[in-house]
Amino acid sequence: MSADPNRKLTTAGLIGVLGVVYGDIGTSPLYALKAALSHFTEGGIEDWEVLGILSLIFWSLMLTVTIKYVLIVMRADNRGEGGIMALMALAQRTATRPRGRLMIAFLGIAGAALFLGDGMITPAISVLAAVEGLEVIEPGLKEMVIPISLGVLLALFLVQWRGTGSIGALFGPICAVWFAVLGTLGLMEALHYPAVFAALSPHYAVQFCVHYHLAAFIAMGSVVLAVTGAEALYADMGHFGRKPIQLAWVAFVLPALTLNYMGQGALLLRDPSAIENPFFLLAPEWFRFFLVILATMATIIASQAMISGAYSIARQCVQMGFSPRLEVRHTSATEEGQIYMPQVNSALLIGVIILVLEFRDSEALAAAYGLAVTGTFLCTTTLALIVFHRQFGWNRALLALVFGPILLLDIAYFIATALKIPDGGYVPILIGAVAFTLMYVWYRGRQLLFARIRQDGLPLASFLARLPQSRTTRVPGIAVFMTGQADHLPGALLHNLKHNKVLHERVLFVTVLNEDIPQVAPERRSEVTELADRIHRVIIRYGFQESPDIPRDLERLHQAQFITYEPMQASYFLGRETIVSAAVPRMRGWQQWLFTVMSRNSLPATEFFRIPPDRVVELGVRIAI
Repeated sequence: MSADPNRKLTTAGLIGVLGVVYGDIGTSPLYALKAALSHFTEGGIEDWEVLGILSLIFWSLMLTVTIKYVLIVMRADNRGEGGIMALMALAQRTATRPRGRLMIAFLGIAGAALFLGDGMITPAISVLAAVEGLEVIEPGLKEMVIPISLGVLLALFLVQWRGTGSIGALFGPICAVWFAVLGTLGLMEALHYPAVFAALSPHYAVQFCVHYHLAAFIAMGSVVLAVTGAEALYADMGHFGRKPIQLAWVAFVLPALTLNYMGQGALLLRDPSAIENPFFLLAPEWFRFFLVILATMATIIASQAMISGAYSIARQCVQMGFSPRLEVRHTSATEEGQIYMPQVNSALLIGVIILVLEFRDSEALAAAYGLAVTGTFLCTTTLALIVFHRQFGWNRALLALVFGPILLLDIAYFIATALKIPDGGYVPILIGAVAFTLMYVWYRGRQLLFARIRQDGLPLASFLARLPQSRTTRVPGIAVFMTGQADHLPGALLHNLKHNKVLHERVLFVTVLNEDIPQVAPERRSEVTELADRIHRVIIRYGFQESPDIPRDLERLHQAQFITYEPMQASYFLGRETIVSAAVPRMRGWQQWLFTVMSRNSLPATEFFRIPPDRVVELGVRIAI
């Protein structure tokens, strides 16, 4: 069943939220303030500049995280689940025209592509920023930052196959300690300079923007680093529920982050030279080594959350038809959401290593980080606006009042980070463009493929009408024909009749439908229709967070006496499509080549649907598109 967004609050749930949901945004103090102020270090930093940046960071946390996500977007749950793909599915339900559905799909694909880019950049910048604390302890250790960071990241990705269940219990307590340390260090420093709390007033943010104009706009590209990870509040709603995420933010995370940023600001007001690394210089000298270890552990947790999120997004893309079939390994016998995807893991690892070796420090990588985050923000806001207008019935005046300022802020963030394209902002654009192209070509190719199958295929009704008059021999056994078109005869059956001239005693036409909900209720899982004597059509539905298992679901139907199914007597007939160019191609040459390559490297249907390979008969089919 789908998750309950309003599940009961528990201490374990709140601690779990800290470790999984807030791991990313909780590591932002390592680099956000330093990156934002780096634009104004020439000639020294004045007090009002520090207060202005602090005010921008605080009100970004309030507007983007508290108001946008915690109070508004989290109301748009898809049966308890959140995230960009779940939101896209909600928005597509309200579309009345194919063009509208396609445009909404574009937004969802773009958001997912940028999220995957974020999944590469987050581990690189977070671990680098934490290990750079060694330079504060001993400047001579600077040369060790890159090797240690690569070692930590390599170890993190190489243990992914074991699953997060065994170490998941540690995530929450470690992050609880992390946030407590953040707040305590910030408060201790701020109490020495209480005037820093004046930055809580938006007056300083406005004053800063009025004074600096374009320079303030550029600084916004770094200020947004303070809200990286905000998308996780919405994406992980299905795991923990809405209330624990909201309560943890308001009661613990927001105060801890605010105090830490104010403490860093107070330190800079007292000692401007601390801009070298204001986060680690907040701590007493005797505590800094332990803080580096704690920060590294926190960044590993933040990276783990993004890696797990990338797995979830990739699986949703497969289930919703935006990606070829990928291998999904379940790492827990009880938790459906704990998965490991080898292809995705390898791609992320390669990307992270390249980023670390190319940028070499967190400050340089910060320019690349912002654009992925703000692009995802913009896609989420646009999709949420559609859902609140068409599904929740908000009128245009209310939409303008609520979403107008949020959308303008997201656009400002996006443009500000886009100005950093020459300095590294091209990285998420490149990653996102590659991911977007792959998903769009696959989505478009599958549409054309199914259209060609319907055009060239024989309607199932016509075949059944001719069957009694035919001389087809029925042989013992059960034939299971997998078909994507429930009302058309599978190509594999036509080829079997043509070459073998027999039909099995019992025939099952099995069609898998992927629905735009997280999980399908048991009573809606399967639908059985008797088409003719001992011939049945079986439709099996899966949500975008479920993994198909055809033999298991056919066995359940047998136990419920809807069909006769004996695993050792069943043969599965699959059609292996070979894509060739039509006389008048419907896809560009490079798109058809890319679609063909992805088709050939797609996970075999036997593995994806968990069909025993020794029970499978594959028949080749040439399809021109």
